[in-house]
Amino acid sequence: MKKTLVLFAHPYFEHSTTNIRLLECYESMPNVTFRDLYEDYPDFHIQAFRERKRIVDFERIIFHFPIIWFGLPPLLKLWIDEVFDMRWISEGQLNILSGKDALVITSVGGSENNYSKEGKYKTTAESLLTGLQVSLDINNIELKKTHIIYNADNLDDKQLDVSCEELSEILKTE
Repeated sequence: MKKTLVLFAHPYFEHSTTNIRLLECYESMPNVTFRDLYEDYPDFHIQAFRERKRIVDFERIIFHFPIIWFGLPPLLKLWIDEVFDMRWISEGQLNILSGKDALVITSVGGSENNYSKEGKYKTTAESLLTGLQVSLDINNIELKKTHIIYNADNLDDKQLDVSCEELSEILKTE
């Protein structure tokens, strides 16, 4: 497996049975470094230089988070704003992030039907991730897969087992 950095951002993690279970998938994976942004930066003072230096060492970045109020968690958005700084990527030489790939693992509280053009929210969960997708693209990071877990607030143990199996299979893909 590629050397992988998991950037986890969940402001209400202690209330998320789904994400608590999903994080167990990373424990047995080789070459995975797990980072909880809300644990690392409770004051929201991101050390951008340190983060840029750190991500250079990885071939893959996994962005794992819930969609909150139809967008990224605030700390993840801030991390992207500060670490993927346009001045940093346009200093005239090869972008050091070029050639890396990414996975997006996200959860939503609503059903898949609610996240459709005809559904309650009149938009798809994928469309709510456009800003992240553009940020990856501008940095020449290839988005390999977006995996969305619907009804995350209401999954029973069997459904959580299935979600964990799906995530484990996704993580094994190169």
